[in-house]
Amino acid sequence: MSPTAKPLSGWRVLVPRGGKWGDGVAATLRGYGAVPVIAPMINFASTEDAAGLTDALARLESGSFDWLVITSATTVDVLVSQRTVIPESTRVAAVGETTAAALTLAGYRVDFVPEKDNSARGLVKEWSAGDTGRVLIPHSDLAEPTLVAGLAKRGLEVEYVAAYRTVGVTVAETVRADVASGRIGALLVTSGSVARQVAAQLAPLPADTIVACIGPRTAFDARDAGLTVHVIAESRSAAALVDALVEHVTAGQ
Repeated sequence: MSPTAKPLSGWRVLVPRGGKWGDGVAATLRGYGAVPVIAPMINFASTEDAAGLTDALARLESGSFDWLVITSATTVDVLVSQRTVIPESTRVAAVGETTAAALTLAGYRVDFVPEKDNSARGLVKEWSAGDTGRVLIPHSDLAEPTLVAGLAKRGLEVEYVAAYRTVGVTVAETVRADVASGRIGALLVTSGSVARQVAAQLAPLPADTIVACIGPRTAFDARDAGLTVHVIAESRSAAALVDALVEHVTAGQ
C-alpha cells in the first residue's frame, strides 16, 4: 500500500443503520476510501405498553425517581416526543457518549456518564456506592437485563418500562446478493438486534467477509447468533468501530 493510499480503498462496507448515524458513519468510511452500503436492518416502533410508559413518565415528572437512566438516543427521541420534563431533583445517567450527546442536544442535562466502558456493564461498574434510591430505566423491549439486575444488586430500587420496540427490517435482494458474493467485504454490527438480523437474513457469510462489532457485549451477542467475529471496537462509538475496522484491514495488508 502506498503512503498516500486510503486504507479501505476497494472495500464495500455494510452500514446496518440509517438516519444521521448511518450518514455519519458512511461519511467516515468514505474518508478512508471505502464504499459504504447503507442497509438498515432494524427500526424502532411504538411500545405495546403505551399506558405503562405514560404512567412511568408521569411519575418521573412528579419527582418519584431519584435517577433516570437513558441507554440510547432512541429513548431520548421518545422523551422528546412525549414532551417529558425531568425534574431538578432527578439525576440523569447516560450509557455512552452518543446517548449523552443526544440528551444534551434535546435540552436535557446529564449528570453521569461512565468514563471507561460505554456500556450497561460499564455504567453499573462505575456507579457510586453512595448513589441509591429509585431508578427509572426506559429502553427497548429487547434490552438485556444487565443494567436492571446490576443496579438492583447495588441496592437501588429499579423500575424498567419499555419505551419502544426494536423490529427487523428486510434488506434489499441486491444487498443480500452482494454479501453472498463477497462484493461487500465487511459488515458493521452495532447491537445484538443487528447481529440477529445479519444471522437470519445474510448467513452463511463468505469466509473472507469481516464482521466488525461495536464493543464486547455486541461481539458476545453476534457469536451467540452464530456469527464469526473478526473485529471488536474497544468502545461503543461509531468512530471506534470504523477505526477498529481500519486497523484490522491495515494489519492484514
